[in-house]
Amino acid sequence: MKHFTFAAGLLLASRAFADTPVLTVYAPDYFASEWGPGPSIEAAFEKECNCDLQFKTGEVLSRVILEGARTEADVVIGLNTDVTKKARETGLFADHGQDNSKLALPLNWTDEVFLPFNYAHTAFIYNAQNMNEAPTSFEALIQSDEDLKIVIQDPRSSISGLALVLWVKAVFGDEAQAAWEKLAPKILTVTKGWSEAYGLFTEGEADMVLSYTTSPAYHIVAEGDLTKKAAIFPEGHYLMVELAAKVSATDNPELADAFLTFILTDTFQNLIPEGNWSLPAALSVSEWPKVFQELPLPDKVLFYSEEEAASLRDVAIEEWRRALSR
Repeated sequence: MKHFTFAAGLLLASRAFADTPVLTVYAPDYFASEWGPGPSIEAAFEKECNCDLQFKTGEVLSRVILEGARTEADVVIGLNTDVTKKARETGLFADHGQDNSKLALPLNWTDEVFLPFNYAHTAFIYNAQNMNEAPTSFEALIQSDEDLKIVIQDPRSSISGLALVLWVKAVFGDEAQAAWEKLAPKILTVTKGWSEAYGLFTEGEADMVLSYTTSPAYHIVAEGDLTKKAAIFPEGHYLMVELAAKVSATDNPELADAFLTFILTDTFQNLIPEGNWSLPAALSVSEWPKVFQELPLPDKVLFYSEEEAASLRDVAIEEWRRALSR
């Protein structure tokens, strides 16, 4: 009798599990890793949705494009503003249906398909213990001594690297290639991605590294280290906005909508600063953790629309490539 009761319990449990709806969200590795915001977001959303949220990690956009309408994804998260034109043209994404007026970005957001969840400004990070005087402008950076060692990321493989070439284009315009030629002797190496570059910087191999204005917050909170700082330039800093989107072919449209609604809640947004080390897209500055409120941030924000970014991308990369190949 005990064996029968136990078996019946297992059967009921398996049926209940089978009846639990699954929401599949494609996300970058960093987002769903144990040190990213994904696990906390998963736990918080599952408390509200009576569902099983499953993150599947990897290259988000390329995977969805490859799978097309057969994709397993209900939602994607981790896209950025420099690839939205390519993503939109696939026809694989539906309107997010959320109220953009809830956003607290440093620009007016009207996109009905791609929903921001966090943002940061591209910046060069330095160690104040090792650099007595960091460049105080972008012009000062490119005119600095050649013994300065900078690590950047490849714009052909890295979203931060792409943001950098668009940042240079926004600041220097037609003189972008000339600016790269002046900066090239100071570039120690170009890495495929952000992690490799930042690792070289923290290991003391480079004086400055391309990252984000929010990077010092990690060192302050996680390490009690106040030496890592962002160089703030009066020419302005290029804005990086990360996005989520609903997949048109989802089998769980209501659950996908619920997750997008959840993104704009205080619960989700409060997990972003010290989970993704970025600025929450739907919280005012007064609601940020104190360490983020105290970060130096640029007064001037530079940003290209998706049409502008798409039209300038190849030109900006080619200017970078020519300058560094000399």
